[in-house]
Amino acid sequence: MTPETDNSATAANAKLGIAGPDANIDCTAFGGLKRIASGLLADVVVAAKAVLDRGEVETIAIFDNETSRPIEVDFRGSVEEVRQRLAAPPPAEAVPRGPGRPKLGVVAREVTLLPRHWDWLNAQPGGASVALRRLVEAARRDTDGEARIRLAREAANRFMTAMAGDRPGYEEATRALFAGDRARFEAETEAWPADIRDHSRRLAVPAFAST
Repeated sequence: MTPETDNSATAANAKLGIAGPDANIDCTAFGGLKRIASGLLADVVVAAKAVLDRGEVETIAIFDNETSRPIEVDFRGSVEEVRQRLAAPPPAEAVPRGPGRPKLGVVAREVTLLPRHWDWLNAQPGGASVALRRLVEAARRDTDGEARIRLAREAANRFMTAMAGDRPGYEEATRALFAGDRARFEAETEAWPADIRDHSRRLAVPAFAST
């Protein structure tokens, strides 16, 4: 179940002046069941284009290494043309610095709270702003671990569905993934093609962090 690059969609985007995917996305390309290359998209497309031009595969599947979402690349033309269609990351904007103490990236936004909430915040050491930042950081620490597990499960499942959805053990491996059963997950994926198996396991590592 290998997703194919949609050249018609990417060609239409080019005509409309729509930029291609970010050249600096960390990704992995597969040709059939074999991993071609991993790294920045700008480098990965070079290896993928060479494989296509040699006629070793008919289609290329490229996945974002963080989310496993497919990345569409227009492989028509030369390698340089392929790379030129990728979007360059926007340049960092220089922020003018005024006199006095640096603001450390603090951004002012409006917050609506009940009077008793403002009374409590204002009574905290450092005032309302400091108290709010501490509350947010504490909440992030409490939820970051759960979020990492959830995102890892989603990424692994997305890749497995695309590349191993018709493989023996797929459904059992998926259930093991969401149950946090690492031993069962590895057992069910053991017979898969090596590159598909290894990439699935790599994506799933954070999903088993609590087990």
